[in-house]
Amino acid sequence: MDTPPVTAAATPKPHALAEGSKVHVVANPRSAGGATSRRWDELLAALNRAITPVTGSPVDVSLTSAPWDAARLTAQALKDGADQVIAVGGDGTIHECINGFFENGRLINEDAVLAILPAGTGGDYRRTFGLPTDIEQAADICARGDARSVDLGRISYVADDGSKETRYFNNIASFGLSGVVDRAVNRASWPKLLGGKFTFAWCTFWAALRYAPPPIRIKMDERYDEVFNVGTGAVAIGQYFGGGMHMAPMSEPDDGVFDVIIMTDTTLKDLVGGDGDIYKGTHIQSPKVIATRTRSLLALPVDEKAEILLDIDGESPGRLPASFEIIPKAIRLRT
Repeated sequence: MDTPPVTAAATPKPHALAEGSKVHVVANPRSAGGATSRRWDELLAALNRAITPVTGSPVDVSLTSAPWDAARLTAQALKDGADQVIAVGGDGTIHECINGFFENGRLINEDAVLAILPAGTGGDYRRTFGLPTDIEQAADICARGDARSVDLGRISYVADDGSKETRYFNNIASFGLSGVVDRAVNRASWPKLLGGKFTFAWCTFWAALRYAPPPIRIKMDERYDEVFNVGTGAVAIGQYFGGGMHMAPMSEPDDGVFDVIIMTDTTLKDLVGGDGDIYKGTHIQSPKVIATRTRSLLALPVDEKAEILLDIDGESPGRLPASFEIIPKAIRLRT
């Protein structure tokens, strides 16, 4: 009698969800202009359909109601034993959740994983990883995707009230025109009815007509010290910002370095169209664009009275001067 072949048991993926895993959802009902609130029952049902068969229990849920709620709720969920936090919202919600993973500069739970159910205006961070916008597909990745170790950045800057603040960022932190655009996007109402890409494009057009690139001193890794008239300077982990602009097309989110893109003396026509289209990533071929890599960067206004605004993962909490530091493979992301 033939002996049947022995089949080895499948090796569980590192940090995979399993029976008994605790999953906590942190959702921003105001994201995507309030569309997340209107679709909430649909979003939650999709998550439970994907996750409950794996863990044996439905997800826990917290809803945000004020700025920085997502960070606070994430931190509490991790302290209460969550193995995975799912951010439901846009880039700002993801940014807050990631900051909630840390307390006093250390991870609350080194084994915890962040997952994303995209539901926001920009959706830029998910683009780098090719995460789907389809609800069922995104929910399935939240349940069964790989846990990938990705880099974070730490930025110290001047807050709007003049105090010094430090936070983490996961996608792109930038300064100059992008900071002006970011504030315009967050104030916008009717453009959001036409989608994230239109909103960012409209606000970029509006801001670029009025923006004069200021002189900024850029220092990198104690080896580089130059002054440029900067339209936008971007310190990138991910590739996209501004609702689909391919700002740092060569950036890898787990290579341990920032991709730095400095657009000097930039005008509106330098951003869109022809060989310099920022949506296609071809702008880095322009002689007005400097592209390099670094582990740390310092950006200082030449005019100390100049207000040069920041854009940190789609939020604008302050201005230059600012310092940027890479933290390699700082957190696990479900992809």
